Amino acid sequence: MSIVIAGGGLSGATLAAHLAAEPRVTDEVTVVDDGRSPFSEAGWAYWSDRPGLLSGAVSRTFDCFRVHAGGRDRTLGLGRYRYHRVRGTDFAAEVERLIGAHGGVTFRRGRVERVGDGELVVDGERWEADWVFDSVAGPRTPPPADARLVFRGWHLRSEEPVFDPEVVTFADFRTAQDLAASFVYVLPRSPAEALVELTSFTAPEHHVAPEPRQQRAALAEYLEQIVGTDRYTVLREEGAALPLTAAPAKRRSGRTMAIGTKAGLAKASTGFAYQRIQRDSAAIVRSLRTRGHPFAVPAGAARYRWFDGALLDVVVREPARLEQTFAALFDRGSAEPVLRFLDEASTPWQDGILFAGLPTGLFAAAVARRAR
Repeated sequence: MSIVIAGGGLSGATLAAHLAAEPRVTDEVTVVDDGRSPFSEAGWAYWSDRPGLLSGAVSRTFDCFRVHAGGRDRTLGLGRYRYHRVRGTDFAAEVERLIGAHGGVTFRRGRVERVGDGELVVDGERWEADWVFDSVAGPRTPPPADARLVFRGWHLRSEEPVFDPEVVTFADFRTAQDLAASFVYVLPRSPAEALVELTSFTAPEHHVAPEPRQQRAALAEYLEQIVGTDRYTVLREEGAALPLTAAPAKRRSGRTMAIGTKAGLAKASTGFAYQRIQRDSAAIVRSLRTRGHPFAVPAGAARYRWFDGALLDVVVREPARLEQTFAALFDRGSAEPVLRFLDEASTPWQDGILFAGLPTGLFAAAVARRAR
């Protein structure tokens, strides 16, 4: 069985590692990538309640995080979950270690120009394989975006110790809300180093999104007024605008399957994708081994898509509702119920308890609008 993976980023490299770890599936995997997005500039965070194949890539683990919403500051334990930080260089090293230990995977440099049914064109050359996994082009007709996640982050070093290295700030709404529903996220590396990121949920149309200068001004204001420092050096800046959709993507096209964010694996209500990509890659390999094809992967319960879509609908229409929703969801002694729901591992009964403090009429109206 021959396999080609278009794109060697997070999803492509993850799938390659899972395939290498299961040599009964195939020993003929080729990953083609243009090298324009090196792992040295990448990083991710995720929560989980169990180890996975690439857990060796984790550089830091936290057992609590902070949420400031609705005028209240809460530091919450995570129950059975842990929050993990992964540096791109560590991820790449772990993938290389796994592939080196098992073999069967070849990396090729090249630009993917077109992806078709069991084939792709790389630098003008036509390639064929039994299965093609596509993280570059994606479905020809992706579902329309419900919102956009716009973020800008500073990797910075302060001249004084101003960060709590043991606590992640998951969401702090003490930032301007006039252009979009926004919060600040802080991932500490040490008492003086952290990633400080402004995250905003906006309408799909880009004209209402915060501009880079406004994002930078908001970050500087947060650091001075909330963190308490104006003496710092920005080591690196990152930023992007990601479309979010609660509708499922059409992943299959003959012998080609979309993976990663092109397959809709970024969680619509949070933008988190890392752990979903890990689970999806494991499911693809399991399907190949047991069914002979990659398509027997769990789709997830529809109620999670309903909530994601309803939340985005509400936040785009009434941005202030995002802070109210966070305040209600995290008004408890542990973040575990919220993380379990966002992990799509909860029961309907648990969801009912979790949503008891939310404005159910507002979300029901949003679901009804989307069902028309």
